[in-house]
Amino acid sequence: MAVWLTENSKVVVQGLTGKQGQFYGLRNKAYGTKVVAGVNPKKAGTDVEGIPIFATVADAVKATGADVSFIIVPAAIAADAILEAAEGGVGLIVCVTEHIPAHDQARVYNTLKHQYPNTRLLGPNCAGILSPGRANVGFTPTEVSKGGGPVGIVSRSGTLAYQALYELTAEGIGQTTCIGIGGDPVPGTSFIDALKAFQEDDETQAIVLIGEIGGSAEEEAAEYIKANITKPVVAYIGGVSAPPGKKMGHAGAIVSRGKGTAQAKMKALTEAGAKVANNPTEIGGLVLQALKEIGLR
Repeated sequence: MAVWLTENSKVVVQGLTGKQGQFYGLRNKAYGTKVVAGVNPKKAGTDVEGIPIFATVADAVKATGADVSFIIVPAAIAADAILEAAEGGVGLIVCVTEHIPAHDQARVYNTLKHQYPNTRLLGPNCAGILSPGRANVGFTPTEVSKGGGPVGIVSRSGTLAYQALYELTAEGIGQTTCIGIGGDPVPGTSFIDALKAFQEDDETQAIVLIGEIGGSAEEEAAEYIKANITKPVVAYIGGVSAPPGKKMGHAGAIVSRGKGTAQAKMKALTEAGAKVANNPTEIGGLVLQALKEIGLR
């Protein structure tokens, strides 16, 4: 089965009345995602191509049964939008907004942890979540995906996740769910959260983990893989050639004082038993090899 997002998920889009929100909200709907509502307190009672607009997330949940929120609003109001979604009762929040101040991210993280422990946040600054053939929330291009499993993907980078989908599909390998956790310093969902979900999912038989320089999330994931994951893992770490102290795209992707290097992360994952690609074009071949080793190809 898909992880966290299924064909039965009902999505409310916070930002549906904006240019980008409308584009991606309707794109997700066209894929088959049940986009059931939008939110804008100034436009409540109107609609976007038949999708009703409500004043609050709570109103949308009450009227439509929405259980997922797609947040695509400016950074200045994104933190409040996340907390509104949690208070409104959705179980999964997908926030693609980037440039949210770190102190706002920390405030949201702690509020969710203490007041809404059953609410999951993907992002901020993530590409979203795609369960191929079932539903899509966010930016991930469905054109490069293939449904049916047996591979789950978790990635800090949106672009590298798209590449992984393409490489797997080119090998004829389907995917269960592609999860974007985002590249900001305070993500709502970790690699470990996704690894645990994939380990518990019967349809997922192998896992692709895509990390990047900066922080210690990949090393922590490696420890978790070694202790808890019985399914094959293929990994790729972006930023091998990044010079120390240079931020590479994402706010969390910075090597400081010798820590968070690609080499250290690759070493930790290799020692945990993962097959580590040297470049993203190797992902498909390594997954195919791993599937053959467990008798699935």
